[in-house]
Amino acid sequence: MRKVIVTCAVTGAVHTPSMSPHLPKTPDEIAAAAIEAAAAGASVVHLHARDPENGKPSQDPALFRRFLPQIAEACDVVINITTGGAPTMGIEERLQPALTFQPEIASLNMGTMNFGLYEMLGRFREFRYDWEEPYLRNSDANIFRNTFRDIEHILKSCGANGTRFEIECYDVAHLYTAAHFRDRGLLEGPLFIQTVFGIRGGIGVHYEDIAMMKRTADRLFGDDYVWSVLGGGRHQMPIATMSAAMGGNVRVGLEDSLWGAPGQLATSNAEQVRRIRTVLEALSLEVATPDEARAMLKLKDRASVKVSA
Repeated sequence: MRKVIVTCAVTGAVHTPSMSPHLPKTPDEIAAAAIEAAAAGASVVHLHARDPENGKPSQDPALFRRFLPQIAEACDVVINITTGGAPTMGIEERLQPALTFQPEIASLNMGTMNFGLYEMLGRFREFRYDWEEPYLRNSDANIFRNTFRDIEHILKSCGANGTRFEIECYDVAHLYTAAHFRDRGLLEGPLFIQTVFGIRGGIGVHYEDIAMMKRTADRLFGDDYVWSVLGGGRHQMPIATMSAAMGGNVRVGLEDSLWGAPGQLATSNAEQVRRIRTVLEALSLEVATPDEARAMLKLKDRASVKVSA
């Protein structure tokens, strides 16, 4: 059986706490969500932090320090720390957790882009915290900054610690940017290419969009990359299924979608992991263990991650 890496992004910075009572907010909730996702079969957990008082996205390393040791002690899942943070944050703020904890993987966005969340206001109108509604409404004026200089800075800063990257590509141009940094010697194969579909400002969710991204990555990277796919919102499971059938790996989690079924909120990250695992096994595929994922991605020794720094 072909092994499939399942990444679970447990909380993120897209959704706000009022959208779902199941969205992890506190360090203990984030730790529990990651551990449960690993038990359900996740190979990798992609981690953000939130202010436990109001659920606002935060890149304060002190918050990461409150859940990373719990995860590392409870399971051997691959730890992936965001450098994306939230579109409202500057690059140095976003970088601090990955610099502090030197994870096996850090996410890395491959281009500056519009990142529109304002359409969620059509579905969610009541908010518990003052920051939520302006955060969504003002996203039509925000730019998610990831300049060539920013990308180089992250690559050099984190790469020096042996961290490898979940290379997030929201459009075709981002694949070419990844190839550019590979050609400059700042990225080494196998590249872990995470193609993202369904974010306003990025590529769409048509099956031709998925096929085009795959063809472009094949042409640019040959057999020196590992392809993974995530779909936003209700597109999560259909796009993950299509990706798996095309030879890809998958990402699920409440960062990317709050839904477990049409009109029904997922009650946990683990629920989404179990759903995609059922799909994969129905396709005669097998979920990669964390150690199998480490071998596929050529990650550093887990012992060098400073989860209690």
